[in-house]
Amino acid sequence: RELIYTESDLIITPIIDNPKIMKPIPVRFDLKTLHMPAHSAEKLLSMKDMDWNDFLQQICSLLDSVEKNTGAARSKLNLLYYLCTVAVHKEVASKLMSSQLFPVLIQQLRAAANWDIRAKAARVIGLLAFHTSELGENVPVSEAITILIELIRENFRNSKVKQCLLPTLGELLYLVASQEGKKEHPRECWVVPLAAYTVLMRCLREGVRLFHC
Repeated sequence: RELIYTESDLIITPIIDNPKIMKPIPVRFDLKTLHMPAHSAEKLLSMKDMDWNDFLQQICSLLDSVEKNTGAARSKLNLLYYLCTVAVHKEVASKLMSSQLFPVLIQQLRAAANWDIRAKAARVIGLLAFHTSELGENVPVSEAITILIELIRENFRNSKVKQCLLPTLGELLYLVASQEGKKEHPRECWVVPLAAYTVLMRCLREGVRLFHC
């Protein structure tokens, strides 16, 4: 009888059909407004170096463009949605993570005028971190972690913003830990600021729920 009935039955609510559990919204992009070919992950992996570099340059140029109006912001969001769909492929994620795209995503996270763009840039970074199998030595992971910490601190009373940023911070911390376990010497670009653990502990103390990217 002690095994059948436990005190937790009266405290823990079920996950199935629990309205408190937030589910990620399916990612869809509009092919007509993408302003570039929507290559599949398989197509990206089969590209020659020159074509791959042209593809990256096109993406970075579009992300670096100024959001002059609602249409421009919407186009940039659409591009980030597309990146979410290819970032779930491990080999593509590893290539994108170690490319010039990662610093551009960090810049969008830091300075984009539209918060939806910041949130989607964070989501792309989180997906890349989750699916990356090999991290390049010069990938500026520390910079991304630092910016996430600053944004979380600045918006600590905004639970919606924190729920967008904390999963990405967690994925980056896990990626660094798993990659450092494979290396003989720590990498300077992977140094985790102590403030990251302070922010995480503060969020946990205040009962912030973490959700996967």
